[in-house]
Amino acid sequence: MTPNQGLRAAAIAVVMSCSGAAQADTLKVLTAGAFKQVLTAALSPFEAVGHQVEVQADTVGGLVKRITAGETFDMVIASPAGLATLRKAGKVGDADSDLARVGVGIAVKEGAVRPDISTVDSFKKALLAAKHVTYINPAAGGSSGIYLDGLINKLGIGDEIRAKAVLVNGGFSADRVVSGEADIAVQQISELLPVKGVVLVGPLPSEIQNYTVYSAAIAAGTARKPAVQALIDLLQSKQGRDIITAKGMEPVGSTPNK
Repeated sequence: MTPNQGLRAAAIAVVMSCSGAAQADTLKVLTAGAFKQVLTAALSPFEAVGHQVEVQADTVGGLVKRITAGETFDMVIASPAGLATLRKAGKVGDADSDLARVGVGIAVKEGAVRPDISTVDSFKKALLAAKHVTYINPAAGGSSGIYLDGLINKLGIGDEIRAKAVLVNGGFSADRVVSGEADIAVQQISELLPVKGVVLVGPLPSEIQNYTVYSAAIAAGTARKPAVQALIDLLQSKQGRDIITAKGMEPVGSTPNK
C-alpha cells in the first residue's frame, strides 16, 4: 500500500467512525501558517470521502484577532497560548488536540555559502555578517518573529539586526531571500522547506532553540463537530504523523496505532 493509499484508508476509517460525518459538507479551517503544509497534504483523501475544506492561513496573532472580532469557523489550529485566549473568549471548546511541534531554522539561497550556525556564537556571527535578515514581523503576531525579536536582544545584537531586517507580515520569509532582498531567512522550519530556491542550513543551536506546539480546537457551537473531529483524528493517525514529519515538524499528542 502506498502512503497516499494508506492516508486515504485512514481518512475513510476515521470519517465513517463519526456519526453523521460522512455527508458532504464544507469545513472552514483557520490555521497558523506553519501548519498549513501538513493540513493541505492531508486534505485530498479527506475530501475524497465526502467533505470540502476551506483553509485560510494567518499568524497565530492574526487568527486570534480575526476570531475574537467575530469571524466564523469550524476548526482552528494554533499555539496553545492562542487557543487559551480564544477559550477565554468562548470561541472554542474545552479541549485542545495537540498535533505537532516545530523549531526555528535558517535558510539561504541555493548556491550561496551556508553559514556556520552550529553554536550560539557562530549563529550570532552569521546574523551580523548578513547584509539583510528576513523574518516575520513580531507585530504581526507570528511565533517565530516574536521569539527572534527577543532572542536578538538577549544576544546583544538587537539594534544591529533590526537596522537591516526585512520584515514580512505573514507567509514565507524565505521568499525575500529568493528575490534577493535578504540573504538569510529565520523562521520555523516547516515554513522554510516549501520555498523553492532556498536551502535549509539547519535548526538553531539547541541552547537557543524554540519549539512551538500547534494544537487543534473545535469552534464553540459548530454544527460540524463530528466532521471536524474526524479531521483531527486523521491528523493524529499514523499517516498524519508521517505527513507531519515529512513537512519538517515533529508529531506530538498523536496516536501511533491509528
